[in-house]
Amino acid sequence: MVRILSLLFLTACLMAQNYDVLLKNGHVIDPKNKINAVLDVAIKDQKIAAVAANIDPAQAKKVIDLKGLYVMPGLIDLHVHTFYGDGPTYSDGRLSVIPDSHTLRSGVTTVVDAGTPGWRNFEVFKKRIVERSKTRVLTFLNIVGAGMGGRVEQNMQDMDPAPVVAMIKKYPELIVGVKTAHFSGPEWIAVDNAVKAGEMANVPIMVDFGTFRAERTHEDLVLKHLRPGDMYTHTFLAAVPMLDDNGKVRQYLFDAQKRGVKFDVGHGGGSLVFRWAVPAIKQGFLPDSISTDLHTSSMIGGMKEMTNVMSKFLNMGMTLQQVVEASTWHPAQQIKRTELGNLSVGATADVTVLSLQNGNFGFVDVHGAKMMGKQNLTAEMTMIGGKFYWDLNGRMSPLWDTLDKRYDVQGNPLYDGTTTPAVNRRIH
Repeated sequence: MVRILSLLFLTACLMAQNYDVLLKNGHVIDPKNKINAVLDVAIKDQKIAAVAANIDPAQAKKVIDLKGLYVMPGLIDLHVHTFYGDGPTYSDGRLSVIPDSHTLRSGVTTVVDAGTPGWRNFEVFKKRIVERSKTRVLTFLNIVGAGMGGRVEQNMQDMDPAPVVAMIKKYPELIVGVKTAHFSGPEWIAVDNAVKAGEMANVPIMVDFGTFRAERTHEDLVLKHLRPGDMYTHTFLAAVPMLDDNGKVRQYLFDAQKRGVKFDVGHGGGSLVFRWAVPAIKQGFLPDSISTDLHTSSMIGGMKEMTNVMSKFLNMGMTLQQVVEASTWHPAQQIKRTELGNLSVGATADVTVLSLQNGNFGFVDVHGAKMMGKQNLTAEMTMIGGKFYWDLNGRMSPLWDTLDKRYDVQGNPLYDGTTTPAVNRRIH
């Protein structure tokens, strides 16, 4: 009888555990839902199940105390290069990176490749990168059929909107827009054909021009050629005529933003200078989205990774709420993936946990100039679909000296009496 009662009690306790994971006591920032407070986040079946104060820990199978840390939707990096293939420069491994090696440790759960593949090689990108990554990988499709890198980007004969649109319609769950990059001629064909494809497929476009000409100015780009919802990346590039002779942000930039053009950071290896960004932020010209332009040279230069870029804007005067919004909800809206970038009940449980350190920190721009700051963000935990893939300080793990030495953390025997410990046989 006692045993039966014990089993009934245990069964009742297990049935009462409504949640798989409960994140307790973290400071939740969820811009979509206007949340900025210390709350608990409960997760069940890979979805956000509840966001509320003082959720009973007895209801969860696993409880993680995040007191003093910030809990937010999984970060969305809107500009990366991840096509590790065999195409032109950006898609052959010389500049692109494997997503999971760099994203998860930086709190990034979703990346958007900024037009590295074109319609001719997108399915190779899908097979090699998208299908093999734990990170959610979406992409802009380059208006150039061959994709991004070198001479192919100047090929006006390969900028046909029709096959671009056909590929977008074939894979609408993966392709979020059209990209044009690095076109150096005086013509507007790259932009205008990208816009035409965007109109036909009902998706936004992103423009990445590192140089401008008298016939093809930045002002005309953002005021006359881009539509509301289209994006210009590399906002704080030195070649952008952002400040006038008196150090004031030029009015056309505010006008373009007011008409709905989105300005993305796209830090990269050459596209963020403090001499532009610091006064612009102080004068109220804020980026709509924060992104890294992650590639093999930017990650070892001033850019480093997503939280470093976020920290720069935090120290330049944006609030933490604004920085999180520009790294989660804003990019989700810009790519029309509003199921992402928020912690609404029922949303996929993509969660990032950051720590915010106070002290003296140095940040470097693309020209090697340093800015000192008092705050620095670090990714502590990264969850995609209810599963943690990054846990900097082992908050998911039990202390080693509390475990039975005969078993590993999962309860598997470490040594079963044979010559080789079982755990070694599993690994090797």
